[in-house]
Amino acid sequence: MTANKVHVLSCGAMSCDLTWLLLKPGRTLRAHTERERPVEWYSCTTHCVLVETPEGNLLWDTSCPRDWQTRWAPTGLQEFFPYDQVSEEEYLDARLGRLGVEPQDIDYLVLSHLHFDHAGNIGMFAGTGAKLVCHDKEKKFAFGFEGPFTGAHLKADYAAYDFETVSGDTEILPGVTLIEAPGHTPGTMAMKVDLPETGTMLFTSDAVYMGDSYGPPAVPAAVVHDLSAWYGSVEKIRGIAEQSNATVVFGHDAEQLRSMRLAPEGFYT
Repeated sequence: MTANKVHVLSCGAMSCDLTWLLLKPGRTLRAHTERERPVEWYSCTTHCVLVETPEGNLLWDTSCPRDWQTRWAPTGLQEFFPYDQVSEEEYLDARLGRLGVEPQDIDYLVLSHLHFDHAGNIGMFAGTGAKLVCHDKEKKFAFGFEGPFTGAHLKADYAAYDFETVSGDTEILPGVTLIEAPGHTPGTMAMKVDLPETGTMLFTSDAVYMGDSYGPPAVPAAVVHDLSAWYGSVEKIRGIAEQSNATVVFGHDAEQLRSMRLAPEGFYT
């Protein structure tokens, strides 16, 4: 079976030094306050994906929260990844509203991983009955460290909620398979969606940040939990993409995102 429809929701962008996403010679990391220094400053786009299937609606990731400045302040990372390229209509609640979708219309809320730019709006779905899903290794890590945060894992985003977990590659709904792709975090996942007209779409999340990361050869980022696992996951995704002739959609590729059919006007079937 296949899914029915895919809506790609563009949710604005964070600003950051490109070196965070693409480790190549000659780059050094800079804070937002140093943006006037010569640097490749990048629009780190963020998106969510709404998948309609015969057995329910799935939302993939939740992007960044409206209160990012205060929410992220304990981490210090708001200086390196300010969510400052977002309009009112690009926040997740507004994007869903333009589609006529309410939080209670979501049956499955799947988090590719629990970093603050992907898990920032889980609270929108509290009490709606949506099944909250992440990888078992992601849950173990994200709930297991001491203190309120480590890196971009911020417990204020997710600790109050109950997660169901998956392990390995798991078909969660007709035409929708969650792909185990660790490296960026211990339990990062990609998502494979099979559609009747478009064919297969493969959403990498941060398993692959952008086309320049994908290669070949694959180019890692500064934010990688396990580099060896990351390389393995990139090649796993490449193999699945080649076997299924998939359209590969990267996690933070601004140029690619601009070229896609974006909600609410555009969609894939």
